[in-house]
Amino acid sequence: MKKSLIVLASVLTLGMVSCNHADEKKTCCSEDKYSNISDAKLDKLGITDKNHLSAASKRALDWPERTNDWYMEFEVFDLKGDLAYEEGVVRRDPSAIIKEDGKYFIWYTRSTGKVDGFAGDIDNDKVFPWDRCDIWYATSDDGITWKEEGPAVKRGEKGAYDDRSVFTVEIMKWEDKFYLCYQTVKSPYNVRVKNQVGLAWADSPRGPWTKSKEPILSPADNGVWKGTTQNRFLVEKKGDFDSHKVHDPCILPFNGKFYLYYKGEQMGEEITWGGRQIRHGVAIADKPEGPYVKSPYNPISNSGHEICVWKQDGGIAALITTDGPERNTVQWSPDGINFEIKAAIKGAPHAIGLNRTADTKKHPTEILRWGVTHEYKNYNWQYIRGFRSRALKNHTAIGESGSDE
Repeated sequence: MKKSLIVLASVLTLGMVSCNHADEKKTCCSEDKYSNISDAKLDKLGITDKNHLSAASKRALDWPERTNDWYMEFEVFDLKGDLAYEEGVVRRDPSAIIKEDGKYFIWYTRSTGKVDGFAGDIDNDKVFPWDRCDIWYATSDDGITWKEEGPAVKRGEKGAYDDRSVFTVEIMKWEDKFYLCYQTVKSPYNVRVKNQVGLAWADSPRGPWTKSKEPILSPADNGVWKGTTQNRFLVEKKGDFDSHKVHDPCILPFNGKFYLYYKGEQMGEEITWGGRQIRHGVAIADKPEGPYVKSPYNPISNSGHEICVWKQDGGIAALITTDGPERNTVQWSPDGINFEIKAAIKGAPHAIGLNRTADTKKHPTEILRWGVTHEYKNYNWQYIRGFRSRALKNHTAIGESGSDE
Protein backbone atom coordinates (compact mmCIF):
# COMPACT_ATOMS: atom_id res chain seq x y z
CA MET A 1 0.00 0.00 0.00
CA LYS A 2 2.82 2.37 0.94
CA LYS A 3 4.57 1.59 -2.35
CA SER A 4 1.41 2.38 -4.31
CA LEU A 5 1.10 5.74 -2.57
CA ILE A 6 4.73 6.54 -3.44
CA VAL A 7 4.11 5.70 -7.11
CA LEU A 8 0.93 7.82 -7.17
CA ALA A 9 2.76 10.77 -5.60
CA SER A 10 5.49 10.45 -8.22
CA VAL A 11 2.95 10.49 -11.03
CA LEU A 12 1.22 13.57 -9.60
CA THR A 13 4.56 15.33 -9.18
CA LEU A 14 5.53 14.58 -12.77
CA GLY A 15 2.13 15.84 -13.89
CA MET A 16 2.59 19.07 -12.00
CA VAL A 17 6.06 19.55 -13.42
CA SER A 18 4.73 18.84 -16.88
CA CYS A 19 1.92 21.39 -16.40
CA ASN A 20 4.36 23.98 -15.15
CA HIS A 21 6.55 23.46 -18.19
CA ALA A 22 3.49 23.71 -20.41
CA ASP A 23 2.48 26.98 -18.75
CA GLU A 24 5.98 28.35 -19.19
CA LYS A 25 6.01 27.31 -22.83
CA LYS A 26 2.61 28.92 -23.37
CA THR A 27 3.79 32.17 -21.77
CA CYS A 28 7.01 32.04 -23.72
CA CYS A 29 5.22 31.47 -27.02
CA SER A 30 2.75 34.23 -26.30
CA GLU A 31 5.69 36.62 -25.80
CA ASP A 32 7.44 35.61 -29.04
CA LYS A 33 5.68 38.21 -31.19
CA TYR A 34 6.93 40.97 -28.90
CA SER A 35 10.57 39.82 -28.81
CA ASN A 36 11.53 41.81 -31.91
CA ILE A 37 9.90 45.09 -30.90
CA SER A 38 12.32 47.94 -31.60
CA ASP A 39 13.87 49.96 -28.81
CA ALA A 40 12.49 53.10 -30.45
CA LYS A 41 8.91 51.83 -30.19
CA LEU A 42 9.44 50.74 -26.59
CA ASP A 43 10.84 54.18 -25.81
CA LYS A 44 7.90 55.95 -27.50
CA LEU A 45 5.40 53.93 -25.47
CA GLY A 46 7.41 54.20 -22.25
CA ILE A 47 7.77 50.45 -21.83
CA THR A 48 10.76 49.57 -19.69
CA ASP A 49 11.19 45.83 -20.22
CA LYS A 50 9.75 43.87 -23.14
CA ASN A 51 10.24 40.67 -21.14
CA HIS A 52 7.71 41.86 -18.57
CA LEU A 53 4.68 43.15 -20.42
CA SER A 54 1.37 43.97 -18.79
CA ALA A 55 -1.89 43.40 -20.65
CA ALA A 56 -2.08 47.16 -21.24
CA SER A 57 1.42 47.24 -22.73
CA LYS A 58 0.57 44.35 -25.06
CA ARG A 59 -2.53 46.17 -26.27
CA ALA A 60 -0.45 49.28 -26.92
CA LEU A 61 2.10 47.26 -28.89
CA ASP A 62 -0.71 45.68 -30.90
CA TRP A 63 -2.24 49.02 -31.90
CA PRO A 64 -1.73 49.93 -35.57
CA GLU A 65 0.41 52.97 -36.25
CA ARG A 66 -1.71 56.13 -36.22
CA THR A 67 -0.98 59.81 -36.81
CA ASN A 68 -2.78 62.49 -34.79
CA ASP A 69 -4.35 64.05 -37.90
CA TRP A 70 -7.82 63.00 -36.74
CA TYR A 71 -7.54 64.20 -33.15
CA MET A 72 -9.39 67.40 -32.17
CA GLU A 73 -11.09 69.35 -29.40
CA PHE A 74 -14.48 71.10 -29.41
CA GLU A 75 -16.11 74.17 -27.93
CA VAL A 76 -19.80 75.16 -28.08
CA PHE A 77 -21.27 78.68 -28.24
CA ASP A 78 -24.64 80.42 -28.53
CA LEU A 79 -26.08 81.42 -31.87
CA LYS A 80 -27.91 84.68 -32.48
CA GLY A 81 -31.24 85.58 -33.97
CA ASP A 82 -34.20 83.19 -34.06
CA LEU A 83 -32.17 80.14 -32.98
CA ALA A 84 -31.24 81.63 -29.63
CA TYR A 85 -32.80 79.86 -26.65
CA GLU A 86 -36.56 80.38 -26.38
CA GLU A 87 -38.45 78.89 -23.46
CA GLY A 88 -41.53 77.01 -24.57
CA VAL A 89 -40.02 75.97 -27.91
CA VAL A 90 -38.02 72.87 -28.77
CA ARG A 91 -35.46 73.25 -31.56
CA ARG A 92 -33.14 70.26 -31.86
CA ASP A 93 -31.36 67.74 -34.11
CA PRO A 94 -30.15 70.18 -36.78
CA SER A 95 -29.22 68.98 -40.24
CA ALA A 96 -25.93 69.65 -41.95
CA ILE A 97 -25.33 73.16 -43.25
CA ILE A 98 -25.45 73.86 -46.98
CA LYS A 99 -25.03 77.15 -48.85
CA GLU A 100 -27.31 78.26 -51.69
CA ASP A 101 -27.63 81.68 -53.33
CA GLY A 102 -25.24 83.20 -50.81
CA LYS A 103 -27.11 81.96 -47.73
CA TYR A 104 -26.53 79.13 -45.30
CA PHE A 105 -29.47 76.75 -44.74
CA ILE A 106 -30.23 74.28 -41.96
CA TRP A 107 -33.28 72.17 -41.13
CA TYR A 108 -34.28 70.97 -37.66
CA THR A 109 -36.89 69.39 -35.41
CA ARG A 110 -39.36 71.89 -33.91
CA SER A 111 -42.19 71.54 -31.39
CA THR A 112 -43.81 73.40 -28.52
CA GLY A 113 -45.17 72.31 -25.15
CA LYS A 114 -43.77 70.41 -22.20
CA VAL A 115 -43.13 66.67 -22.14
CA ASP A 116 -45.83 64.57 -20.44
CA GLY A 117 -44.25 61.12 -20.83
CA PHE A 118 -46.08 57.80 -21.14
CA ALA A 119 -48.01 57.77 -17.86
CA GLY A 120 -51.00 59.75 -19.07
CA ASP A 121 -53.09 59.96 -22.24
CA ILE A 122 -50.64 59.10 -25.01
CA ASP A 123 -53.24 59.92 -27.66
CA ASN A 124 -53.15 63.55 -26.63
CA ASP A 125 -50.02 64.03 -24.51
CA LYS A 126 -46.48 64.71 -25.67
CA VAL A 127 -44.37 61.69 -24.77
CA PHE A 128 -40.90 62.89 -25.84
CA PRO A 129 -39.32 66.26 -26.75
CA TRP A 130 -39.29 65.02 -30.37
CA ASP A 131 -42.95 64.04 -30.28
CA ARG A 132 -45.58 66.10 -32.16
CA CYS A 133 -42.88 67.80 -34.21
CA ASP A 134 -42.57 69.25 -37.68
CA ILE A 135 -39.40 70.01 -39.64
CA TRP A 136 -38.55 73.71 -39.94
CA TYR A 137 -35.66 75.55 -41.58
CA ALA A 138 -33.58 78.66 -41.01
CA THR A 139 -31.15 80.76 -43.05
CA SER A 140 -28.09 82.84 -42.24
CA ASP A 141 -25.61 85.13 -43.96
CA ASP A 142 -22.72 84.26 -41.65
CA GLY A 143 -23.58 81.00 -39.85
CA ILE A 144 -24.00 82.87 -36.55
CA THR A 145 -27.18 84.92 -36.79
CA TRP A 146 -30.12 82.86 -38.07
CA LYS A 147 -33.59 83.68 -39.35
CA GLU A 148 -36.32 81.06 -38.83
CA GLU A 149 -38.13 80.73 -42.15
CA GLY A 150 -40.99 78.38 -41.19
CA PRO A 151 -42.00 74.74 -41.70
CA ALA A 152 -40.51 72.65 -44.49
CA VAL A 153 -42.08 69.21 -43.88
CA LYS A 154 -45.15 68.76 -41.69
CA ARG A 155 -46.70 65.71 -40.11
CA GLY A 156 -48.99 63.66 -42.33
CA GLU A 157 -52.75 63.33 -42.20
CA LYS A 158 -54.34 60.99 -39.67
CA GLY A 159 -53.62 57.39 -40.54
CA ALA A 160 -50.43 58.18 -42.49
CA TYR A 161 -47.11 56.60 -41.48
CA ASP A 162 -45.91 60.05 -40.34
CA ASP A 163 -49.08 61.38 -38.68
CA ARG A 164 -47.61 61.68 -35.17
CA SER A 165 -44.19 63.28 -35.67
CA VAL A 166 -41.48 64.03 -38.25
CA PHE A 167 -38.04 64.78 -36.79
CA THR A 168 -34.24 64.36 -36.84
CA VAL A 169 -33.69 65.54 -40.40
CA GLU A 170 -30.71 65.50 -42.75
CA ILE A 171 -30.17 67.29 -46.07
CA MET A 172 -28.56 66.09 -49.30
CA LYS A 173 -28.17 67.99 -52.57
CA TRP A 174 -27.88 65.89 -55.70
CA GLU A 175 -28.06 67.05 -59.33
CA ASP A 176 -29.75 70.37 -58.49
CA LYS A 177 -32.40 68.67 -56.36
CA PHE A 178 -32.65 68.73 -52.57
CA TYR A 179 -33.53 65.73 -50.39
CA LEU A 180 -34.57 65.62 -46.75
CA CYS A 181 -34.55 62.28 -44.92
CA TYR A 182 -36.00 62.11 -41.44
CA GLN A 183 -37.61 59.93 -38.76
CA THR A 184 -41.35 59.34 -38.69
CA VAL A 185 -43.78 58.01 -36.10
CA LYS A 186 -47.39 56.91 -36.57
CA SER A 187 -49.94 57.20 -33.75
CA PRO A 188 -50.30 55.93 -31.12
CA TYR A 189 -46.84 56.73 -29.76
CA ASN A 190 -46.25 54.00 -27.16
CA VAL A 191 -42.94 52.61 -25.93
CA ARG A 192 -43.07 49.68 -28.34
CA VAL A 193 -43.85 51.76 -31.42
CA LYS A 194 -41.56 51.12 -34.39
CA ASN A 195 -40.60 54.35 -36.12
CA GLN A 196 -39.53 54.57 -39.77
CA VAL A 197 -37.61 56.85 -42.14
CA GLY A 198 -39.29 59.17 -44.62
CA LEU A 199 -38.00 61.23 -47.55
CA ALA A 200 -39.00 64.54 -49.15
CA TRP A 201 -37.55 66.33 -52.17
CA ALA A 202 -37.72 69.76 -53.80
CA ASP A 203 -36.17 71.84 -56.57
CA SER A 204 -35.30 74.60 -54.11
CA PRO A 205 -34.06 74.54 -50.51
CA ARG A 206 -37.11 76.67 -49.72
CA GLY A 207 -39.49 74.01 -51.06
CA PRO A 208 -42.20 73.14 -51.72
CA TRP A 209 -41.39 69.59 -50.59
CA THR A 210 -42.90 66.40 -51.97
CA LYS A 211 -43.04 63.57 -49.44
CA SER A 212 -42.59 59.88 -50.20
CA LYS A 213 -45.90 58.04 -50.00
CA GLU A 214 -44.27 55.20 -48.08
CA PRO A 215 -41.28 54.98 -45.73
CA ILE A 216 -37.89 54.38 -47.35
CA LEU A 217 -36.57 52.41 -44.35
CA SER A 218 -38.19 50.38 -41.56
CA PRO A 219 -36.95 48.38 -38.55
CA ALA A 220 -36.18 44.68 -38.93
CA ASP A 221 -39.21 42.47 -38.37
CA ASN A 222 -37.59 39.54 -36.60
CA GLY A 223 -37.87 40.41 -32.91
CA VAL A 224 -40.67 39.11 -30.68
CA TRP A 225 -42.16 41.06 -27.78
CA LYS A 226 -42.94 39.17 -24.59
CA GLY A 227 -46.51 39.69 -23.45
CA THR A 228 -48.63 42.74 -24.24
CA THR A 229 -47.50 45.09 -21.47
CA GLN A 230 -45.98 48.27 -22.85
CA ASN A 231 -42.45 47.43 -21.79
CA ARG A 232 -39.74 47.70 -24.44
CA PHE A 233 -37.27 45.59 -22.44
CA LEU A 234 -39.41 42.43 -22.30
CA VAL A 235 -38.74 40.23 -25.31
CA GLU A 236 -38.85 36.60 -26.30
CA LYS A 237 -36.39 37.31 -29.10
CA LYS A 238 -34.41 40.51 -29.59
CA GLY A 239 -33.94 40.29 -33.36
CA ASP A 240 -31.53 42.38 -35.43
CA PHE A 241 -29.67 45.42 -34.09
CA ASP A 242 -32.43 47.59 -35.62
CA SER A 243 -35.46 45.48 -34.70
CA HIS A 244 -37.09 48.32 -32.74
CA LYS A 245 -36.13 51.64 -34.32
CA VAL A 246 -34.29 53.19 -37.23
CA HIS A 247 -33.07 56.65 -36.25
CA ASP A 248 -30.92 59.59 -37.38
CA PRO A 249 -30.86 58.92 -41.14
CA CYS A 250 -28.27 60.50 -43.42
CA ILE A 251 -27.87 59.85 -47.15
CA LEU A 252 -24.50 60.24 -48.88
CA PRO A 253 -23.81 59.72 -52.59
CA PHE A 254 -20.87 57.30 -52.69
CA ASN A 255 -19.32 55.01 -55.30
CA GLY A 256 -22.13 55.64 -57.78
CA LYS A 257 -24.84 54.71 -55.27
CA PHE A 258 -26.62 56.25 -52.30
CA TYR A 259 -25.65 55.16 -48.81
CA LEU A 260 -28.30 55.70 -46.14
CA TYR A 261 -26.60 55.59 -42.74
CA TYR A 262 -28.78 55.19 -39.67
CA LYS A 263 -28.82 54.36 -35.97
CA GLY A 264 -30.46 51.10 -34.97
CA GLU A 265 -32.18 50.38 -31.67
CA GLN A 266 -32.86 46.77 -30.75
CA MET A 267 -35.91 45.35 -29.01
CA GLY A 268 -34.96 44.57 -25.43
CA GLU A 269 -32.01 46.97 -25.64
CA GLU A 270 -29.45 46.28 -22.93
CA ILE A 271 -26.91 48.24 -20.95
CA THR A 272 -23.59 46.59 -21.82
CA TRP A 273 -20.03 47.13 -20.62
CA GLY A 274 -19.95 50.10 -22.99
CA GLY A 275 -23.31 51.58 -22.02
CA ARG A 276 -26.44 51.55 -24.17
CA GLN A 277 -26.53 48.88 -26.87
CA ILE A 278 -26.56 51.22 -29.87
CA ARG A 279 -25.07 50.49 -33.30
CA HIS A 280 -25.16 51.93 -36.80
CA GLY A 281 -26.18 50.39 -40.09
CA VAL A 282 -26.32 51.31 -43.77
CA ALA A 283 -28.83 50.71 -46.56
CA ILE A 284 -27.87 51.24 -50.20
CA ALA A 285 -29.87 52.34 -53.26
CA ASP A 286 -29.25 53.11 -56.92
CA LYS A 287 -31.15 56.42 -56.73
CA PRO A 288 -31.99 58.86 -53.94
CA GLU A 289 -35.64 57.80 -53.73
CA GLY A 290 -34.68 54.15 -53.21
CA PRO A 291 -35.48 51.37 -52.85
CA TYR A 292 -32.90 51.03 -50.06
CA VAL A 293 -31.53 47.59 -49.24
CA LYS A 294 -29.86 47.03 -45.89
CA SER A 295 -26.27 45.83 -46.06
CA PRO A 296 -25.75 42.16 -45.10
CA TYR A 297 -22.73 43.41 -43.11
CA ASN A 298 -24.90 45.40 -40.67
CA PRO A 299 -24.27 46.51 -38.03
CA ILE A 300 -21.25 48.48 -39.19
CA SER A 301 -20.38 50.01 -35.81
CA ASN A 302 -20.15 48.79 -32.23
CA SER A 303 -21.18 52.16 -30.81
CA GLY A 304 -22.64 55.56 -31.55
CA HIS A 305 -25.75 57.67 -31.40
CA GLU A 306 -26.60 60.45 -33.85
CA ILE A 307 -25.20 59.79 -37.32
CA CYS A 308 -22.33 62.09 -38.32
CA VAL A 309 -20.68 60.93 -41.56
CA TRP A 310 -18.85 62.57 -44.44
CA LYS A 311 -16.86 61.64 -47.54
CA GLN A 312 -13.14 61.77 -46.88
CA ASP A 313 -10.01 60.53 -48.67
CA GLY A 314 -11.99 58.36 -51.08
CA GLY A 315 -13.95 56.70 -48.26
CA ILE A 316 -16.40 57.57 -45.49
CA ALA A 317 -15.49 59.09 -42.12
CA ALA A 318 -17.71 58.89 -39.04
CA LEU A 319 -17.80 60.60 -35.68
CA ILE A 320 -19.02 58.02 -33.14
CA THR A 321 -20.42 59.50 -29.93
CA THR A 322 -22.39 58.95 -26.73
CA ASP A 323 -23.04 55.19 -26.48
CA GLY A 324 -21.09 51.93 -26.65
CA PRO A 325 -17.50 50.77 -26.03
CA GLU A 326 -16.11 52.72 -29.03
CA ARG A 327 -17.86 56.01 -28.27
CA ASN A 328 -15.92 59.25 -28.64
CA THR A 329 -13.90 58.01 -31.60
CA VAL A 330 -13.39 59.15 -35.17
CA GLN A 331 -13.51 56.25 -37.62
CA TRP A 332 -12.87 55.85 -41.34
CA SER A 333 -13.80 53.24 -43.94
CA PRO A 334 -12.46 52.82 -47.49
CA ASP A 335 -15.72 51.18 -48.63
CA GLY A 336 -18.33 52.84 -46.42
CA ILE A 337 -18.91 49.61 -44.47
CA ASN A 338 -15.70 48.45 -42.75
CA PHE A 339 -14.69 51.16 -40.28
CA GLU A 340 -11.48 51.44 -38.25
CA ILE A 341 -10.72 53.81 -35.39
CA LYS A 342 -8.54 56.76 -36.38
CA ALA A 343 -8.64 58.71 -33.12
CA ALA A 344 -10.14 58.70 -29.66
CA ILE A 345 -11.30 62.18 -28.65
CA LYS A 346 -12.42 63.81 -25.40
CA GLY A 347 -15.98 64.09 -26.61
CA ALA A 348 -18.09 65.95 -29.10
CA PRO A 349 -21.29 68.01 -29.11
CA HIS A 350 -24.57 66.13 -29.51
CA ALA A 351 -26.45 65.84 -32.80
CA ILE A 352 -23.82 67.60 -34.88
CA GLY A 353 -24.85 69.35 -38.08
CA LEU A 354 -21.76 69.30 -40.31
CA ASN A 355 -20.65 72.19 -42.49
CA ARG A 356 -21.04 70.57 -45.91
CA THR A 357 -19.48 73.66 -47.53
CA ALA A 358 -16.06 72.81 -46.04
CA ASP A 359 -13.06 71.89 -48.18
CA THR A 360 -12.50 68.31 -47.02
CA LYS A 361 -9.24 68.08 -49.00
CA LYS A 362 -7.65 70.59 -46.64
CA HIS A 363 -7.66 68.35 -43.56
CA PRO A 364 -9.41 65.10 -42.51
CA THR A 365 -11.46 66.96 -39.88
CA GLU A 366 -11.93 70.25 -41.76
CA ILE A 367 -15.67 69.59 -42.07
CA LEU A 368 -15.84 69.70 -38.26
CA ARG A 369 -14.15 73.11 -37.86
CA TRP A 370 -17.55 74.71 -37.31
CA GLY A 371 -21.18 73.72 -37.47
CA VAL A 372 -24.33 73.40 -35.37
CA THR A 373 -25.47 71.21 -32.50
CA HIS A 374 -28.25 71.07 -29.93
CA GLU A 375 -28.20 71.40 -26.19
CA TYR A 376 -30.64 70.62 -23.40
CA LYS A 377 -31.65 73.45 -21.08
CA ASN A 378 -33.75 70.73 -19.48
CA TYR A 379 -35.81 67.77 -20.69
CA ASN A 380 -38.60 70.07 -21.89
CA TRP A 381 -36.60 72.65 -23.79
CA GLN A 382 -33.69 72.24 -26.19
CA TYR A 383 -32.12 74.73 -28.53
CA ILE A 384 -29.61 74.93 -31.36
CA ARG A 385 -26.09 76.18 -30.73
CA GLY A 386 -22.89 76.50 -32.72
CA PHE A 387 -19.66 74.58 -32.29
CA ARG A 388 -16.02 74.98 -33.26
CA SER A 389 -13.16 72.50 -33.23
CA ARG A 390 -9.44 72.59 -33.65
CA ALA A 391 -6.88 70.01 -34.60
CA LEU A 392 -4.63 69.32 -31.63
CA LYS A 393 -1.02 68.49 -32.45
CA ASN A 394 0.68 69.22 -29.12
CA HIS A 395 0.11 70.75 -25.71
CA THR A 396 2.21 73.49 -24.21
CA ALA A 397 2.46 75.53 -21.04
CA ILE A 398 2.44 79.33 -21.10
CA GLY A 399 5.73 80.55 -22.56
CA GLU A 400 6.65 77.24 -24.17
CA SER A 401 7.27 77.02 -27.89
CA GLY A 402 4.81 74.93 -29.89
CA SER A 403 1.54 75.51 -31.66
CA ASP A 404 -1.81 73.95 -32.44
CA GLU A 405 -3.66 74.22 -35.73
